[in-house]
Amino acid sequence: MEQRALGRSGLKVSTMTMGTATFGGGLAAFGNTQLDGAQRQLAMAKDAGVTLVDTADAYSTGLSEEIVGKALAGQRDDWLIATKVRFPMGDGPNDRGLSRHHVISGCEASLRRLGTDHIDLYQMHEWDGQTPVEETLAAMQHLVDSGKVRYVGVSNFSAWHLMKMLGAAERDRLVSPVAQQIYYTLESREAENELLPLAADQGLGVLVWSPLAGGLLSGKYTRGADGQVQGPQGSRHLGDWHEPPVNTPDRLFATIDVLREVAAGRGVSGAQVALAWLLTRPTITSVILGARTEEQLADNLAAASLQLTDDEVAALESVSRPPLQYPYWHQKMTASDRLGPADQVLHGNHA
Repeated sequence: MEQRALGRSGLKVSTMTMGTATFGGGLAAFGNTQLDGAQRQLAMAKDAGVTLVDTADAYSTGLSEEIVGKALAGQRDDWLIATKVRFPMGDGPNDRGLSRHHVISGCEASLRRLGTDHIDLYQMHEWDGQTPVEETLAAMQHLVDSGKVRYVGVSNFSAWHLMKMLGAAERDRLVSPVAQQIYYTLESREAENELLPLAADQGLGVLVWSPLAGGLLSGKYTRGADGQVQGPQGSRHLGDWHEPPVNTPDRLFATIDVLREVAAGRGVSGAQVALAWLLTRPTITSVILGARTEEQLADNLAAASLQLTDDEVAALESVSRPPLQYPYWHQKMTASDRLGPADQVLHGNHA
């Protein structure tokens, strides 16, 4: 499996990351993988060349981290561990957010659950508009200086949130994020407007969560007679779980049709095609795989070696590409002669 540099850092990570939102069963819509299943999945991922495992304190209220720690006992040097802090871990007013108090206490709790002395990539799980970015960065700097954290990242930040943090880090000479973890798929390409160009401009790595749009791009879903999503019984999008939202169902179903055509022509699953497409995109470092079953994981891992042709990429591109929003359509009309490399991350799709 290919190992890519995580942004401008010296750290290299596998193009596929083992996701653990299914571990512990707290997120029932995702799955209910316990320790024995986690051990088997991590062994499969390791055999395939995966080097990074991603978890969070909020996954099953810490149980996911505990399972990861137990499953990797005796293998710590073989893995990079990423986890996150931000969401509620108790009922108290300081049991959430990105305050110095919660970041440092959250890290120490994660270290205990993971059974390790350091976290390779510590990520801010979501923006906190009530805590100054300088306070959060100073807390992260403390954790890096103490050896408890090696690299820092963010997740689910908007572009201005992230740029504000990068600017503060440079100004105050504090530790700066090296990567962002985002939602980005063939079904939902909003990240191309700002987040991916920002990554190109600032040299950030990009990790992609839910790369199959919660299973919508697995190839198992179709348009029902009523125009709504139709899929296998028990599928999360047919129940009460509606993340990620489907805002353009017509484009989704057209994309699924092309996805299935490409998959059938290559003799692979739709999921493999969707994952392989992501790995062709600018700035993408790794896609995070979270599987309910070992069969799903094995299929997803196979996408690491699937090389799509230019024609296949072009077919997927044309059917899934959303129209340019303002100010990008205006830039295309009036500034196309002065667009830089980061601008082309978006505009190159609309040539």
